[in-house]
Amino acid sequence: MRRLILIVAYAAVIVAFVGIFIFVGGIVAEFLSSDRSMDLDGLSPAVAVALLGLCLSAVMFVVAFTIVGILLARQTRASGSGYGDAYRLIEQLKFREAIPHLERSIQEGKETSEVLMLLTSAYGYSGQLARAQATADRAVQLFPEDPDAYVTLANGYRMQAAYDEAARALQRASELTPDQPIIWAELGFVQRHAGDESGSIKSFERAATHAMPASYAVRVFYHLAKAAEREGRTRDAVRATAKMMSARDGLAGWKHSLRALQGTAYGQALKYELMQIEQAIVDADAGNLG
Repeated sequence: MRRLILIVAYAAVIVAFVGIFIFVGGIVAEFLSSDRSMDLDGLSPAVAVALLGLCLSAVMFVVAFTIVGILLARQTRASGSGYGDAYRLIEQLKFREAIPHLERSIQEGKETSEVLMLLTSAYGYSGQLARAQATADRAVQLFPEDPDAYVTLANGYRMQAAYDEAARALQRASELTPDQPIIWAELGFVQRHAGDESGSIKSFERAATHAMPASYAVRVFYHLAKAAEREGRTRDAVRATAKMMSARDGLAGWKHSLRALQGTAYGQALKYELMQIEQAIVDADAGNLG
């Protein structure tokens, strides 16, 4: 049902843009017409088509935004009354303030995988590691076939620098959703910290077969470029470096998250990795790819 709603939403946006093109095309045709006089008793055909396209565009935008509003309302109902407030607070790195909102959602019977994931992060980033781990364990217990539950579990382990356990949790998540590049990227990150360099490269290569957000692509292709350099695969190194450079803006999100990870082993490791990536970008800008 959710997929059908999303298809309708996307179709509405596409039709809206088609309407805009019809409108613009009609106006252009009207001005380029050899007979630019308009019939006082009615609109010319070109203007009529243009107005029709404009109306179609407006209607489709209304439909699209209505569907988005319905989806947001359904998500709030499914995740509890405190979910939206907690999400906004976590975006602002106000983890302690987010905890009561998420706990209220659970008290309302909205103990979903998404709520437990946010609560695990809120507990962990506020230093309540035991409660974060208990919440992550609870997510897997309630949703053993949901990959997000294992991502939640991995996050709990990662905050404790238990990278081997985090890798095993993400392995399970990747088995449930083998075409999810973010899970493969996260698996590669924790495998590196666990000392499994060859395993991490395989995970990064798997992630690289799919489109990724820039925040993940910049780190994934950095590590693939370095691996190719070590193995003397110059062409692959240059190709991976180019993809890293195109995703360089993705570093901003990781830098922002460092504020929440201050004082943790993972935060220190991430900070050092970001410094290495920034240096690699400087070197690439200078034409030094080796």
